[in-house]
Amino acid sequence: MVEAQSWTTRRGSNPRLESPQDQVLDMPVTPTAEIRQQQYSNGGITSLVSPNVLTALIIASWYCSNIGVLLLNKYLLSFYGYRYPIFLTMLHMLSCATYSLVAIKWLEVVPFQQIHSRKQFFKILALSAIFCFSVVCGNTSLRYLPVSFNQAIGATTPFFTAIFAFVITCKKETAEVYLALVPVVLGIVLASNSEPLFHLFGFLMALGSTAGRALKSVVQGLLLSSDAEKLHSMNLLLYMAPMAAMILLPFTLYIEGNVAAVTVEKAKGDGFMVFLLIGNATVAYLVNLTNFLVTKHTSALTLQVLGNAKAAVAAVVSVLIFRNPVNIMGITGFAVTVMGVVLYSEAKKRSKVTAH
Repeated sequence: MVEAQSWTTRRGSNPRLESPQDQVLDMPVTPTAEIRQQQYSNGGITSLVSPNVLTALIIASWYCSNIGVLLLNKYLLSFYGYRYPIFLTMLHMLSCATYSLVAIKWLEVVPFQQIHSRKQFFKILALSAIFCFSVVCGNTSLRYLPVSFNQAIGATTPFFTAIFAFVITCKKETAEVYLALVPVVLGIVLASNSEPLFHLFGFLMALGSTAGRALKSVVQGLLLSSDAEKLHSMNLLLYMAPMAAMILLPFTLYIEGNVAAVTVEKAKGDGFMVFLLIGNATVAYLVNLTNFLVTKHTSALTLQVLGNAKAAVAAVVSVLIFRNPVNIMGITGFAVTVMGVVLYSEAKKRSKVTAH
């Protein structure tokens, strides 16, 4: 008969485990099949796909929504004959307000944050006004310019960001950062001079949209800089969207006339237009949602890299769909601008590392 070994007699045992109480091992209870099934169900989509696949799906959704809203705007404003960019932008804002409310209040995608002061309210209102200007200019430019050229102009955002940062906050960048902006400007000059469908008003609207987007990022960092006033991007959209819609309402009534009645009348004779408007407004919200999801599942740097590539992808897709003419000089100018944006991003990263 073999004598049972204790913790003290077993060779190589832990000498501290000598009492009978220490000999008892607390083993976890094996969950039942019902509990395991419940845990699997609570996991949602993350239990069905791997994290890498989920991230790839989110990035693909980000690309589809960003390019999709551009193509839908272009189709509505240029080809379908719906020539009301301000009203269309207001529909985008109402859609973002509605979907944001559902996502935050009901689905609890992110925690709800309240506005704590009148000062914070007016700061968000100022951002909403800049946001309106940028989006309306961008949508208006699509009436006159091809999506490819529109995206080439939009790629110059870093140039305007650097200018506004210096003028408003007196923030100086390194010489390397400023040098990287040279090909950004040079590329758009080449593309503009050789664009077959160049339209001066559309070009100015696209520049205004790009400058407004850059101004918003600088002003947002300046106005909502304190921890008490910082808002999550989804909460900021929840407050900015209805404010932007209210700002746009008098402008659309004054400039575009009785556009709501015209839209309803057209919708009665063409149900496809209702589908286009609802789909367009929904995709406009998905752009903001997927921006948040990409940043959450990757990083802000990844979003910046994807943004650099998005302009080129959108340009290629739009040329394939709308068949707008392009030439070698225009393609070269676009490529030079995108290369400059990449160099600018790398220079900014190196300057931040040096500063720390």
